[in-house]
Formats: sequence, structure tokens, C-alpha cells
Amino acid sequence: MTRARRQQVSVESTPYYHCINRCVRRAFLCGTDRYSGKNFDHRRAWMVERLAQLTQVFAIDLCAYALMSNHYHLVLRIDTETLDALTDHDVALRWTALFSGHALVQRYMAGVPMDDAEKAAASDMLQEYRARLGDISWFMRCLNEYVARKANEEDGCKGRFWEGRFKSQALLDEKALLACMAYVDLNPVRAGMAETPESSAYTSIQQRSFELSDKDKLSDAPRPTLLPLVSKENTEAPWRDTLCQVRVMDYLELVDWTGRALRQDKRHAIAQSCAPILDRLGISESDWLKHMKPRPNRLLQAVGPIKALQDYAQAIGKKWLCDQRRASVVYG
Repeated sequence: MTRARRQQVSVESTPYYHCINRCVRRAFLCGTDRYSGKNFDHRRAWMVERLAQLTQVFAIDLCAYALMSNHYHLVLRIDTETLDALTDHDVALRWTALFSGHALVQRYMAGVPMDDAEKAAASDMLQEYRARLGDISWFMRCLNEYVARKANEEDGCKGRFWEGRFKSQALLDEKALLACMAYVDLNPVRAGMAETPESSAYTSIQQRSFELSDKDKLSDAPRPTLLPLVSKENTEAPWRDTLCQVRVMDYLELVDWTGRALRQDKRHAIAQSCAPILDRLGISESDWLKHMKPRPNRLLQAVGPIKALQDYAQAIGKKWLCDQRRASVVYG
């Protein structure tokens, strides 16, 4: 039975979640529909532009993304510290960047005098807006609804564009987060859409690669803000300001090695260069490759070590999680 989203998200257990959504009726996000011959590459630009806007409005950080032909992957982090630090005026400004807001909120922002009852009502609304700014469901709703409306208008039709609710997966520790990010970043390569991770368009791995080179300066197209990995410039940054304690180049090498290792003829091509980071995270090469094989259709609800899985199950009101052994295969 489908569970309410609030029973699947536990910020106390982890702020990191892997979200997936898929199109219906052969509705392509990008690429060419082989039946009609129509190309839909421009729709991925809609997604990127909207993500760029939403990451500025919501107190939710983008860790990784991959926009495929008929589905997409996002790895998100709920930033509770930023959310709590927002003033009511900040909340109102952010919310009204997407929606008009209630008339009382508009009066509050304009500095119009209000009586006590109106102030109390406006305060209640702002608290509701605050909660929404840290809600993954609202983030996904604002993304999906925007794209669905534009796509339906372009197709000249009505009805669903997305295949029901998005799927979410809790990432309970840094190893689970790193594994999921690599899995997301390698999706275009596995699907045959790109030869290398850095050549896969509309992905976080390409964006991170370009940000390290002059290619990033050649485009003025809007891009979403990615939660940074550790670099020479931010080695002293607080933990909450960086994604995980892995250097950018180490991560790029890890993704590249994982992609190569999935090909039998190049299994040992660059394994030695990535061994240090695997050792540092306590992940064996054989377990990592086994974990990075294509997943079955049913998405694991959470991944991480056994103790973290048990704590997460308790936090969301369950006695256990299905496939607990498979969810902890890498982590021991």
C-alpha cells in the first residue's frame, strides 16, 4: 500500500534523498521519438532552468541530477539550518518568487498596517510557507507541474505527463550518498546516450567537470546550483556547506573508474588511481562494482548500514524495511 510521503521522509535520520520520476504516454523529456520523429531535446533545458530557480527558492540543495529521455534522477538535501535561519520576510520573498501568496502576506510585505488578528493569520501562513520551503514534495511538485504544463501545451493535449508520484529513497550515510550520486551520474553512459560521463549533457557530472575547466565560461545558460564537494578552496568549509568529505577530482575519477569497470575489457584500466578513495571510505572494489550494477525495477526505500536502516525504520513508524540485506550489501 502506498505510504504518505511524510512517513517516508525523516530529516532526523538523514537529510539526503534520491528522487526519480518517469513520463507516461511515450512523453519524451529529450531525444527523438522514433514513432513521430519529433525531437524533444529542448525540454531538458526547461528542467535545468526550473531547477536553477527552485534551488534558489527552496531550502533544499541539489547534490546530483541526470535528465534522461523519459525520466530523471535527483539527489537532494534538506537544509534545515538555512530554513530555520530564514526570517519571516525572507520566507515571504522566497515563496512569492513562485506564487502570488495570500493577500494578507502581500500586505505584510508591503508594510501595510494590520490589526492583531490579521498579523496572527499572516504569521500562520508564513509558518506554513516555511515548512513548504523545506519539503521535498513541494520541491518536486513545483518542478513537475511546471514541466507538465509546458509539455502539454506544446503537445496540444491534457492529462498526466508524469507517471504518478515520484519515488524517493533515503540515503542514510556518506557511503550511500556517494554510491547513489555515482549511479545517477553514470545513467547516460549506461543508457548509451554518452561515451563518457563528462560528455553526458544535462547531468551534474558534466556540470562539475565544466566548472573545473574553461568550458564553464563559454555558456551563459542558467544552471542549478550544486552543493559543492570538497575542493582546495573550501577544505575548511563547515560540513553543512559541502556535500561530503571527498575532493572533486577524486569523485570524478571514481565515477570514471566505476563506468569503465562495468566493461569487462577495461576492468583494471584505472582502478589503481581510485583505490585510495575506496579505501578511505571502507568500500571494497568487488562490493562497489556489485552494488553499482543496474537496479531491479523496485526502488529500495533506503540504503545504508544495518543500524542506520533500523533507526530510519523506527523514525518513520515501521518495524523493518523490505530488502534490508540488499540495502546494506556495501556497508556491512
